[in-house]
Amino acid sequence: MKTKILMSAAALALGTTTASFAEDSSDPIVIPIHNWSSQIVMSHVVGQILEEMGSNVEFVTTDSQAVYESVRLGDVTMELEVWEGAFGASFRAALEKGGLHDAGDHNAVTREDWWYPMWTKDACPGLPSWEALNDCAHLFATAETGDKGLFLDGPVDWLKHGKERAEALGINYVVKNAGSAAALWAHIGAAEADRTPVLVFNWTPNFAEAVWPGEFVEFPAWEDGCDSDPAVGPNPDALYDCGNPASGYLKKAAWDGMPDKWPDAYEVLTKISFTNPQIAEMAKLVDIDWMEPEEAAAEWLENNEAVWKGWLPEGSS
Repeated sequence: MKTKILMSAAALALGTTTASFAEDSSDPIVIPIHNWSSQIVMSHVVGQILEEMGSNVEFVTTDSQAVYESVRLGDVTMELEVWEGAFGASFRAALEKGGLHDAGDHNAVTREDWWYPMWTKDACPGLPSWEALNDCAHLFATAETGDKGLFLDGPVDWLKHGKERAEALGINYVVKNAGSAAALWAHIGAAEADRTPVLVFNWTPNFAEAVWPGEFVEFPAWEDGCDSDPAVGPNPDALYDCGNPASGYLKKAAWDGMPDKWPDAYEVLTKISFTNPQIAEMAKLVDIDWMEPEEAAAEWLENNEAVWKGWLPEGSS
């Protein structure tokens, strides 16, 4: 019931605008859904805006790396969260093939890397330097890892290359992949009660930075080519021997056919620009407040009307 009320509020705010959008095709605008909360909620926020403009919107669950090929081919219309660290390589590869384009940046600045809650630094004071990791490996050891530390990386399809980095830098850790973002939060939460040191993959923006203050491990600084040229980085014989970009972009991507087929929706897409706090709030509504994504999107729209109404085409409000 609450979802319907919130969505009705968003519809009321947009209701006087739908007659202005006659140029767009009635074919569905396909928006992909991935496996982390901010992207799911953001996709529904944008989808609800477009639906109330009169667009036909369809959501599809899509692999977060393969989606760029889908956008390039026109099977998916857009991608709303292109994280530089996680998906920059897939995005660039699709750009080189042609068929999709950069639809602009969000205001948000991203970072994705090995991370720990602050109680971990109390046990291993040499952090955040990566060179302290081997000295403290025993603190992160489990029955399964023996004398090696455990690093819990992101899901396999995020392609974070934690194992390759550990090998390239001689870090004495076993790298395991979490099954989902929720598994990362559960791992931190389980360690919180007795302040067990933990290392996990984390990123910003998301809600976790407000719940568990922490820091990213400082690896050798990212240089272009670290993921493709062994000569780049401190180990001349290995890739991934540096950290991810510390101030990464968050872009939007669109199928090349979108501007002609859905010009009004495309105009909205190019204007959309979320900030770090806005994205963190989207994730919080699902991961902390336990809302369904559609409900979270409707609440975000209701609470941020001054933000998104500015994205609508001229003369629509």
